[in-house]
Amino acid sequence: MLAGSKSTFKVRQMETDIKERLLSQSGMNARGRDVFELRCLPGECVLQRAVMVRKKLTASEGRGWLSGTLFCTHFRVAFVPQDAPKADDNADPILLGDHDVALASIEKVVVVGPNRTKLVTPNSSLKFTPEELVLYCRDLRVVCFLFDRLTPDAQVIEITHAIAKTYQPLKPGSVLSFQNAALGSVEMKQFLSNRRRDAHMNWHESAADWQRELERCGATGWRVSSVNDRFEMSTSLPRFIVVPQKVLDTELKKSFAHFNDGRIPRWCWRHPRGSDLLRMASFQNNIYHEKDDIRNLELILFGCHSSLCVVVELGEELPSTADIQLAHGRLRALCLGDISTSVTVPDDKWLSTLEGTHWLDYTRWCLKKASEVACLLRGGHMTVALQEAEDRDLSCVVSSLVQVMCDPHCRTRRGFQSLVQKEWVTAGHRFYSRGNYHRDNDKEEAPVFLLFLDCVWQLWSRYPSRFQLSDDFLLALHDSAHLPLFSSFLANSQRERSRGSQNLGQCYTPVNGWRDPLHPDSGPEPPDPPLPPVWDWSLRYSERRQAGFTQPVPPASAPRPTLNGNLNADLEAGKPSDASPGSVFLLSRGVFSCPANLLPWRGGVGSGISGVYRKSHRRAPSSESVPGLERLLRARSLTEAPSGPPPDPVQDPYEPLLPLLMGPCVGLWKECYHRGALHAQAFSHPLSANHRHPVELLGREVQRLQERLARACPASSSAETPRPRPAGFADLNHNANNGTFLFPRHHGSASPPKAPPAPSAAPALAAAPKENANKHTFLFGHATDARLGRANSKVPKSNGS
Repeated sequence: MLAGSKSTFKVRQMETDIKERLLSQSGMNARGRDVFELRCLPGECVLQRAVMVRKKLTASEGRGWLSGTLFCTHFRVAFVPQDAPKADDNADPILLGDHDVALASIEKVVVVGPNRTKLVTPNSSLKFTPEELVLYCRDLRVVCFLFDRLTPDAQVIEITHAIAKTYQPLKPGSVLSFQNAALGSVEMKQFLSNRRRDAHMNWHESAADWQRELERCGATGWRVSSVNDRFEMSTSLPRFIVVPQKVLDTELKKSFAHFNDGRIPRWCWRHPRGSDLLRMASFQNNIYHEKDDIRNLELILFGCHSSLCVVVELGEELPSTADIQLAHGRLRALCLGDISTSVTVPDDKWLSTLEGTHWLDYTRWCLKKASEVACLLRGGHMTVALQEAEDRDLSCVVSSLVQVMCDPHCRTRRGFQSLVQKEWVTAGHRFYSRGNYHRDNDKEEAPVFLLFLDCVWQLWSRYPSRFQLSDDFLLALHDSAHLPLFSSFLANSQRERSRGSQNLGQCYTPVNGWRDPLHPDSGPEPPDPPLPPVWDWSLRYSERRQAGFTQPVPPASAPRPTLNGNLNADLEAGKPSDASPGSVFLLSRGVFSCPANLLPWRGGVGSGISGVYRKSHRRAPSSESVPGLERLLRARSLTEAPSGPPPDPVQDPYEPLLPLLMGPCVGLWKECYHRGALHAQAFSHPLSANHRHPVELLGREVQRLQERLARACPASSSAETPRPRPAGFADLNHNANNGTFLFPRHHGSASPPKAPPAPSAAPALAAAPKENANKHTFLFGHATDARLGRANSKVPKSNGS
């Protein structure tokens, strides 16, 4: 017995000596410290490290495996490749490298061992040495690290425990500690305070910014008002709003009480044909409307146009925030996968399950509503007012999509950033509540902004040559929304954001009430740590990654000559000639109507308005005007998907980019939602390129038989056209736990077969695994294309379809 123990000890000692010699030969010393050290942020310290680790690369990164060293700090999980260049100590710090994962982005940690998987928590203990570490992130990434046989077991266990203990579910204390870990040092505070914002981007935070936007759009008859400079009229609106020049600030103050949360109609954008886009909340029906109030309200609502106003109701056709949250949760569960559980969706039911999430339906509904508004604005000489109960969620989506469809400037990188600043950040979208970073209010959580990014991607996929920004930019913005580090996403309004960055106290006077101090410099110090805006991309992405945010786009031709912001040519062609002055119509469920109670002060009995002021100084709308408005929508054929090539931007750069609205035409954002799908069902160890997979050998054999059959029967084979096989057929992914084979995948120098298989071979291959369906499942080219492609054409009927 004693002799056996001595022999076992000697064997382990020999293995340790061999590992140390191999580590020293590969550029590492006996303690496991490699020559490529992690460049830490100021105040950042390394908790654990592991050498000889391989990171699995995604499809956008070229696939395969990358060798290097894995680090765990109190801010991130960092991976430094062996071939990475030496970091420049004089360069500006980068919060996250190309292969790093922020601890606040991690949702759960899973380890894979010999024939087992385990979900690791801060209190869990490991009874085996992990071979693979899988990090599931909140932004739908799945990052996979493979420990080499030469990696010391102690390092593997220690770094796994360090990540599990350092990563914590988001809560108020953990978010603040995470921000302090990244930005709380004195050096980082000084570095952030000296950084300058992009001067070429419109931030829409000052009166000069809004005036510049008015000049860019050629919107005459409007002015920038500072009536809400101290957020006294509305705490959710920005400091400066754009209102008609005819309305004075003293008269404007009386209008705030007539709308929910004081969100009065305000200007957003002007179409070159002369139409204006407004946003507003619902009316307060129980407010007494005086005669002067009615005049001011209608001046604001009609803007510079005296003939026509269309109110677009968004609440009846578009999904609620609860529906959006539920659909996104189902989509995450379907696309992300989980190797720690054995519950998976069968491949033959994957598309129907995707359809059941209703995420693609909600995307299509938003695009449809934005298309209707864009076609109305194209008609010219009217105001289109988007009305939502609170004017802080879906109105942001629709107004932004309309401008992306119609304005080429909003399809550039800086123009899109300015658009998000205008319609989301300063307009008062509840980023803090909808993101639920602290996990303290699940009822308010809803990824409305992510739904908007998905809609923009649908337009980008349809018209890629009309966008200067790339899909990589949209993906980076999607991931940044899950990181609680940026001031853009950590407040519900401009008021909260400005007070959070200045922390100014208020003083009380009998005349003015509670007021902010006149000299901000005399206030207390800014809070710790200062949070940068999300548009400071160099803090997170390298120059190489930022270069992929834009793509070349042909310069747009100049629009036709304008007069006071209106096109001179064909103005009357799209304008309803039968619209009477002062007409107000409601667009709901794709139908125009003129209900009597659309405007409360024009209502009848039971509206709560005194009989003296029931009548307006404008005439009531006539139902005869409805056909003229309906012609604007029918002219664009919104009920059918546009066919043929996209419109030529040379003819009219402001022609709206209408999306494909049919159910099968709304695709899944694979680059975002499928980043972790193949990782979750991948090999625990990479395949060798010198050994073919058995299924690949079977495919080659079927290919040879098909070629021989074609040579033997040339007449019959010429009548059939072989279906091309998808790229990457030669290599498969195999999961030893559930025996699932996935296509496609590349390993090293493995190359696909030269000739494609015949159509008749596909059923034979697909039928093979049915003999042992309880152990293995094969996903061949046709199934994989369906799974990674578009949803079923059958879409549930909606009220707004």
